[in-house]
Amino acid sequence: MYGENLRPNIPEPPDLPALGTLLVDTSRADRVGEFRGVAGPYWSLRPVGGAEWETEPRHVRPALLIEQLRARTARLNARSRGEVL
Repeated sequence: MYGENLRPNIPEPPDLPALGTLLVDTSRADRVGEFRGVAGPYWSLRPVGGAEWETEPRHVRPALLIEQLRARTARLNARSRGEVL
């Protein structure tokens, strides 16, 4: 019965960010995506252009200001080229 009331050594899941928050997925080479919601145990992120992907919350961190700027600039450049976003 030793330790039956002890809390397991599992980290708490991070708080949910607001929809549209730019985040970095460290499991995908620091890919920047916009938070779109929760799908089971995963978070859905959407890049500037392309399909959404899902990742574990433990692999996500808030985007730095320079990363946010790069993502927004990439979106504006794609829009100026006439790409469908």
